[in-house]
Amino acid sequence: MRKVVITTLVYLCCFIHFSRAQNSDDRYRMPLEDVIHIVEERYNIDIKYDQKLVAGKSLNYAAWRFRADVDETLRNLLAPLDLKANKEGKGKYKLKEYEYYRWEPQDGWDYLDQLASRYQDRDSWEQRKQQIRPDLYKALKLSPLPPRPQSVPLVTKKRKFKNYTVENFALEIMPGLYVNGSIYRPLKSKGKVPLMLSPDGHWAGHRFRKDAQIRCAMTAQMGAVAVSYDLFGWGESGLQFQYSDHRKSLSLTVQTLGAIRILDWMLQDSQIDTTRVGICGGSGGGSQTVLMTALDDRITLSVPVVSLSSYFYGGCPCESGMPIHASAGGTNNVELAAMAAPRPQLVISDGKDWTAHMRQHDFPYLQKIYGYYGETELVENVHLPEDGHDFGYSKRKPVYDFISKHFGLNTQRVKNAAGDYDESDCIIEEENALYAFGANGENLPSNAIHGYENLEKLLFKDE
Repeated sequence: MRKVVITTLVYLCCFIHFSRAQNSDDRYRMPLEDVIHIVEERYNIDIKYDQKLVAGKSLNYAAWRFRADVDETLRNLLAPLDLKANKEGKGKYKLKEYEYYRWEPQDGWDYLDQLASRYQDRDSWEQRKQQIRPDLYKALKLSPLPPRPQSVPLVTKKRKFKNYTVENFALEIMPGLYVNGSIYRPLKSKGKVPLMLSPDGHWAGHRFRKDAQIRCAMTAQMGAVAVSYDLFGWGESGLQFQYSDHRKSLSLTVQTLGAIRILDWMLQDSQIDTTRVGICGGSGGGSQTVLMTALDDRITLSVPVVSLSSYFYGGCPCESGMPIHASAGGTNNVELAAMAAPRPQLVISDGKDWTAHMRQHDFPYLQKIYGYYGETELVENVHLPEDGHDFGYSKRKPVYDFISKHFGLNTQRVKNAAGDYDESDCIIEEENALYAFGANGENLPSNAIHGYENLEKLLFKDE
């Protein structure tokens, strides 16, 4: 009874505010900013917002959307406008755009449980995988894969450092469309060596960052070849497209095709051991790591870092811009990560982003899938509850440990007397030293396409 009275009072108070010459003919439309002020006054709360989020927006039937509970009221008011209010403290909220890619943890876990109910053993799981994979290619507009250009990759002169070398490359993945990166190789090696792909994440500086260069240089010093490459619209891709194009859906398609073509090329190298091929990326690069491992069995080891979650689909179109998560009737990133089984996989999570609850639900699910193969020990989780969203040494160390364990690498040469990894021999180069097309893009091939509209024409020319 008390709740009914409170709700009635809220309605009455709201109608007083909303009664200024309004009626159902105009759907009781009110400017959103006015509605926000009424909410603040009515519930004694504070809502921060960027003026651009509310400018020009109005809400229909706002008075009918109020409830006794402030959080329910905010959901009712904001959902029609694709907005949400994040609670930042007692009585404090911040207005944000609706995030399609971020669910409540319990919602993600419930959905993962629903997916898991479709398989109970290795055979039924393998059938599920065979449903998902072809749909992923279709969702990416990569079914069938476009013909591989026959052009010779552009590779710069090697730069020699104490225990490793670096050379830059530009690889044509479709006519006039290039992916760029750098290859870190051991200075001296015997026999065939492993390959590690390194897609970049969403941190400033991209693959030119200090931590990105260190990880690849250390991988090379441990005895593997590391390939660090630009994601679409970043790095030297900016010579062909606007950097803002990275926030468009086809970025997911282009950078996935880029990784496939890099694999095609690098696995032709007689130095590479095709049975030891890994991929490791953080944040958005972690999403690319999961997707590539699900798509391509040539990858034999996977390390997604601070990215994997059943209730987070990737906050950038380069992770979720194409409908890959609608594959096989619907999937999520943890089910895609399970497609790595029984290949070795290390999941690194932290306590201050969407991976914070990894051990509560998602990791036990992965262990269950690996258990179908009798290989539960091949999936590992390093959880760092006090860490945040980065790729610092606390994340790099378990990466080095995992790669060396499964690829049989000798880490003694890169450890100090205390047994810690010594990264001091890693040379941090200036950004332009890592360019393949020259300091000013002077070596960009004449056939290079320019602009997102021409990319669309290239990808959809047969449709």
